[in-house]
Amino acid sequence: MTHPLSRRSALLGTAAVTGLALWDAPAEAVSRAAADTAAFDAARERWVSLLAGASYDAAYLEKTQAVEGSANAVLRKLAFAPGRPSLWPDLPLDDPRTGNFNRSYNRMRTLALGWATPGTALHGDPRVAETAVRALDFLYEHAYHEKLDRRGSNWYWWEIGVPRALTDTCALLYDGLPKDHLARWLRPLRRWCPDPERRISHPGVVETGANRAGKAMAVAMRGLLTHDARLVRRASRAVADLLRTTRGPGDGFYRDGSFIQHDVYPYTGSYGVDYLESVAKLIAMLAASPWEIRDIDDVYAIVDRSFVPFVFDGLMMDCVRGRQITVQGHRDHHSGHKTVEAMLTLLDAAPRRYAERWRPLIKGWLTRNQAVPYQAYAPLAGIAKAKALLEDPSVPAGPRTTGTYVFADMDRVVHRRPTWAFAIAMSSERIGAAEAMNLENLRGWYTGDGMTYLYSEDLTHWNDDLWPTIDPYRLPGTTVDTRRRADLRHGKRRLPPTPWAGGVALDGEYGVAAMKLVAGGSSLRAKKAWFLLDDAVIALGAGITASDGRRVETVVENRNTHDGHPPLTRGDGWLHLSGVAGYALLDGEGVKVIRERRTGRWHDIDQGATTGGDRTPVTRHYTTVVIDHGRDPRKARYAYAVLPGASVAQTAAYRGRTAVLANSGTVQAVSRDDLVAAVFWRPGSVETALGPLTADGPCTLLARRDGRRVRLAVADPSRTAREVRITLPWPVTSLERHDRGVRRTRKAIEVEVAGSRGHARTAVLRA
Repeated sequence: MTHPLSRRSALLGTAAVTGLALWDAPAEAVSRAAADTAAFDAARERWVSLLAGASYDAAYLEKTQAVEGSANAVLRKLAFAPGRPSLWPDLPLDDPRTGNFNRSYNRMRTLALGWATPGTALHGDPRVAETAVRALDFLYEHAYHEKLDRRGSNWYWWEIGVPRALTDTCALLYDGLPKDHLARWLRPLRRWCPDPERRISHPGVVETGANRAGKAMAVAMRGLLTHDARLVRRASRAVADLLRTTRGPGDGFYRDGSFIQHDVYPYTGSYGVDYLESVAKLIAMLAASPWEIRDIDDVYAIVDRSFVPFVFDGLMMDCVRGRQITVQGHRDHHSGHKTVEAMLTLLDAAPRRYAERWRPLIKGWLTRNQAVPYQAYAPLAGIAKAKALLEDPSVPAGPRTTGTYVFADMDRVVHRRPTWAFAIAMSSERIGAAEAMNLENLRGWYTGDGMTYLYSEDLTHWNDDLWPTIDPYRLPGTTVDTRRRADLRHGKRRLPPTPWAGGVALDGEYGVAAMKLVAGGSSLRAKKAWFLLDDAVIALGAGITASDGRRVETVVENRNTHDGHPPLTRGDGWLHLSGVAGYALLDGEGVKVIRERRTGRWHDIDQGATTGGDRTPVTRHYTTVVIDHGRDPRKARYAYAVLPGASVAQTAAYRGRTAVLANSGTVQAVSRDDLVAAVFWRPGSVETALGPLTADGPCTLLARRDGRRVRLAVADPSRTAREVRITLPWPVTSLERHDRGVRRTRKAIEVEVAGSRGHARTAVLRA
């Protein structure tokens, strides 16, 4: 066994070899080679500091102990048993389809992190390094080398999972590794991960988004570990390409902030977070090096457009986490904390205009969320940055983000007020309803069928074992029939055969969202709309029709109330759930309230080879509010208001506060004071208190009068119209400001929507 090298001896050895090779070289060449070696080492050490922290501080004792405990657990169970192809009894390596080889490298990374983290008992221990060398030799021989066959196992493990874990492990253990072994262990990456832009297992596939970013990390680290500048440059170029937005269709970031992965799925909070984390660390790692990633302003803009709207006090909204919602070890706070970590990393080089906005924003998130604090899950480097920010008296704790955000390119709408947020997940012929892959998200049938996500002061609602315990047939906001369903199949896509999904926002304060529901495997059809106001969300449904002999329901609410049932107050046409919201019924509907204890297992919804949940039953209490449309409804409808944080008195007094002007298959519309909001499914007219509002084509619109000014926002979520002609209830004398394609005629406003891809056209009019 080669004795582990100290960092000093490793550097001296490298210098000696370099000196022999360049003995007769000119002094300038020798100097350049030494500078290159220093650059490789400096970048690698920056990466290690991002993983393990730069120094030990007693303030991080708890986190250090956690790192040490995890590493000791790996070390304690590791056993070199002759004749058994595994390092750990629970991870046999005979069949790559189990993913155990990927898990084994993840455990090696955990061990290496304990060895490299200052303050742990394992830190720098030569015996631990010797054990790691033996283990990595064993894994090279039995689990991952350049001549192996995948045998039908997941390509991701071979091309991203293991390369990332292996290069991290080698970087963390670098000062204790014999360098001839290092080159051998990294050799398989030449076959399995040679280029960030190529997928070896599926020739012809060009890597995008998080997959390209993950591969870029592995390629860059291999280049730094082997002193191969070509690899580092290749990774740097691949990341620079990722920062460009796309017009679609397909993967990538869009100008409206949408992020798509796997062609048709919104994944900002999963693959998007992985992308952001990799890019932020690559930027930090290669800063001030010969391979520095330049022109990175786009990444800061991407954070503002794509990530900030979906983070609520450090939690990443589940409506953009795709199938990851069912992965037990990756909940909303994990994705949120990775976003915080990436932003803290980017702050080191962020332009002033971003830094001055982000610091209070992040401090507000960290200060308010004590239920699932960032410090409990962040790496030591992230904790150090967060601690510095929290202790900086010059930075105030910023308020929550407010505004209304329409992500037309991924059928998502988010409405944020000072004390709550409301998100809507829709689907269409462009955006898939739900992804199931690798036996994950087995019961996510309705997560993209108009499911609504209410975020309140209860920051544990979505992450407290909700997904294995909630009734998957009764997700809030959805209209469903009551048939039993089989688990979703791997890779099965459902793109509802309708273009109708999207919405419009006005001044970042108000919004409208709408989707035509075409249920999968059912005759159920409905037109669903949401009107997003300052204190309420008005939900309207019309044309609810089915003919399969089953009952149809609309789910007003399905709330996880954890270990008990909070007070529920009911009145004439309203009900109030303490600590959550009030609910006002606006169309005389009767509702059914179900209060139950529900038990489930994470394994029931995720049986993935490397992500599968455990089989331990968990129980939570739920309050479910349902409108029963009966068996085979014909043009049924509903109208209700969700009043987040409202008191009992406010709930009881709400009816009449907002007028429902229309709720039909032609138009759905509401008004409040000087605001009118409507969904025109086809040409139609609706009467307001001041006169008719008409549109000669499909659109969503908001109009608000303020004195002599009228603010107007129009979009065509159907993407079928060329131009929409709108007559407002107020006479319009002129256009004060307007987007391209908005014109005034004698009696109407004409809005050109062709080519807008569902995005808004706005104008300020003089009335």
